[in-house]
Formats: sequence, C-alpha cells, structure tokens
Amino acid sequence: MHQIECSLRAPEVEATLARLHAAARGDWKKFLRITPRYLGGLLRGRKMHETITPEVARDIYMPVSPEKGEFLYITARAIGARHIVEFGSSFGISTIYLAAAARDNGGRVVGTEIEPAKQAAAEANLRDAGLGDVAEVRLGDALQTLREPPAPVDLVFMDGWKVLYLPLLKQLRPHLRPGAVILADNIRSFRGPLVEFLDYLHTSGNGFHSVTLSLGDGLEYAVFLGGARN
Repeated sequence: MHQIECSLRAPEVEATLARLHAAARGDWKKFLRITPRYLGGLLRGRKMHETITPEVARDIYMPVSPEKGEFLYITARAIGARHIVEFGSSFGISTIYLAAAARDNGGRVVGTEIEPAKQAAAEANLRDAGLGDVAEVRLGDALQTLREPPAPVDLVFMDGWKVLYLPLLKQLRPHLRPGAVILADNIRSFRGPLVEFLDYLHTSGNGFHSVTLSLGDGLEYAVFLGGARN
C-alpha cells in the first residue's frame, strides 16, 4: 500500500520544532522584563504596537502552540495549498508547520518578518528542518515584501502586528483564489485593535465567510468566496 507522505513527521522537522518550542517556553520571563515599558506606554496613552516595537520584542518567540501548528498543517493539506503566505514569521515556528504542508502539496511558503535578527533565525531554522528549499522569509515591512505574492494565493496566515491585518488583507485580496483560506491569530486577546478587521471579514459584501474558532486565544478562519469588491 502506498504510504501518504507527511513531512511534519520527518526527524529533522520534529527535532527543530521540539528545540524551538522548548526555547519559546521562556517567553514569559521576557514578557515580565518589558511589562513596565508596556504599562508606562498605556499611562501615556500609547497603543501596544507603539510601545512594544519589533526591536523591543526581538528575542521573544511569540509562537503558535504545537496544537495550532498542527492545525495550520492539516488545513493547508486539506485544501491542497501550494501558494502560502505568512505575515509575522518571528523565529519560524509557524513557518515550519506551513512549509511541511507546502512540501507535501508540491508548493511553497513566502513569509515576512520585519526584525532582522528574527528573519535570519527563521531562515536558519527552516534550513535546520530541511525545508529551506520550499520556504523563504522576506525581511521588511509586510506591505512592501508581500506586494507581489506568489499567486494565486491559497492560504494566508496572519500572526504579526494587528494594525496591519486589515490593510494587508485588502492588499492580498486581488491575489486570492476563490476558496482561499485566511487564518488570523490572537483574535480574542486583541479584539479591540481587530474590530475593523473582523467587521470587514464578517460583512458578506466583501466576499468572505468567517468564524472565530476557540483555538488558543482565538483563531479567525475565513474562506474567500470571490467577488470584485475590495
């Protein structure tokens, strides 16, 4: 009997993910270190993204959980996603899950990360996992690095700065194929900053059907139905 390939179970992929998830468990100590900065920003009327900048968070993993990573993988496999776009790659944990699916589907992942040290680490981690040939993490502002994504886009995973979710979705929309899936993380913990993004997805005239899943701190699952409106 022919065995169906699952790159997520390759030894180098499992070893790299185990190492990264273990390292990410120390994030809480790093968050404690920057908490006074965050609270001080709130007292001055500054929003979180204005206080906790990519440079400040350059050593914080902010990863997807193994459960959520598996969900990314099986979703990409289920829809046969070949052109996958990721916003907010960080150290590349979620990118590895997506890249494993891309390899099995005969496709490719294009990620983006604005912090140089994280981008370099993500690329190195993809190589360690043996997935460097099916994924890249572009350095810079996502609105620039994803201006010309590989099309047609089959799946988008959003896990970067929340203020960019909506403008990036609108920018990617003309490149989405009908049936493309949008997965957006941290919906419950950042519901305030994401109100307009969620309103856009839930307004039927915009061409999406969307639901918030109770996975982690909320994962928005949207399907692009098509249509010309932007």
